[in-house]
Amino acid sequence: MKKGALVISLDFELVWGLFDHIDINDTVSYFNNTLESIPQIISIFEKNNIQATWATVGMLFNENWEEWHSNIPDSIPTYNKVELNPYEYGKKHQKSGLDQLFFAPDLIKTIQSAKGQEIGTHTYSHYYCLEKGQTKAQFEADINQAMKMAQKFNIDLKSLVFPRNQFNEDYLEICAHKGIETVRTNPNFWYWDTTKKETFAVKLARTGDAYLSFGKKSYEANSLTLDKVICQPASRFLRPQHSLGVLNASRLNRINNEMIQAAANGEVYHLWWHPHNFGGDVVGSIKTLQAIVETFKYCSNTYGMESLTMKQLRDSFLGT
Repeated sequence: MKKGALVISLDFELVWGLFDHIDINDTVSYFNNTLESIPQIISIFEKNNIQATWATVGMLFNENWEEWHSNIPDSIPTYNKVELNPYEYGKKHQKSGLDQLFFAPDLIKTIQSAKGQEIGTHTYSHYYCLEKGQTKAQFEADINQAMKMAQKFNIDLKSLVFPRNQFNEDYLEICAHKGIETVRTNPNFWYWDTTKKETFAVKLARTGDAYLSFGKKSYEANSLTLDKVICQPASRFLRPQHSLGVLNASRLNRINNEMIQAAANGEVYHLWWHPHNFGGDVVGSIKTLQAIVETFKYCSNTYGMESLTMKQLRDSFLGT
């Protein structure tokens, strides 16, 4: 692939991705803002021919709690940390009256029908592949359920993002066996190594990386790893809006400059975030996204940079 490529992946999870860190009653407006922002994101993508992969938690495909209960796999993750169990959390909150934060079938259909958007998987239950206590068999059962839910929407899942970036190379064989063709891996920097303990230094480095230059983020397409599936590293996480405008400007400058460099060198630049990252400041987040899109348009017009989904990048790499 001679042209540079912008790949965007979004980890679409709502409450299922955060429940062990939040009090749901304190975050209702935050997630409602998220639901408000998603159609705006889709509109920007469509108007500007931006392709994107929405790595979607399978539980969001359910219509209601009755369907959710009927779709609990026979084998569920047995994490040592019981607070990570999504099934127990769901049972405790099924009468919360906040179904819109747990299920999003109509929104998934909207994404599915939008031009250039790929529905990928973020596993069925936001499965943690590096947590102690869970097993390969449980992961396989989880992926089976994710695919079953997607097939009801006539979606053939080909791209996967491991929840919380817990990339587990040992699970790639299962992914390949189930028809997953490509997965997102972590940036190639020590502070993104999720197999090691998340220390204060790691957290500090990840935060600082959004605003300072910690090394080259783009890469040549021919450097992608082909094992059982195509492994494509993320380049940068689009952090949420900050209360300080100067930090927002610095973050945006980093992304824009890195994208231009990738375009000029004919390299891949993979940007990712969670839709709920827009929930704290929808207006500011949308403005930032529009600015990023304008930079991409410059890169496209000047250097021929393409916008690709994860699946499309995989196909380009293999020449299919």
